[in-house]
Amino acid sequence: MNLRLRAVLRFAVLSAVVIALFLIFPVAFKFAELAARELLYLWWLILLAALAVWLIWGASRRPKK
Repeated sequence: MNLRLRAVLRFAVLSAVVIALFLIFPVAFKFAELAARELLYLWWLILLAALAVWLIWGASRRPKK
């Protein structure tokens, strides 16, 4: 099994699990829908979180010699 097939298989299994969980727990689907709608208004919060992650892990690395 090559890496590409393994990645596609993992993605398919993960997608199936997420869909199954949304069907089993409709409240989670409503929460995800609300969260996605709120992200339209709070996109700057995602940018701040990405900047924080970059500053914590990306900028603290020493350059390779």
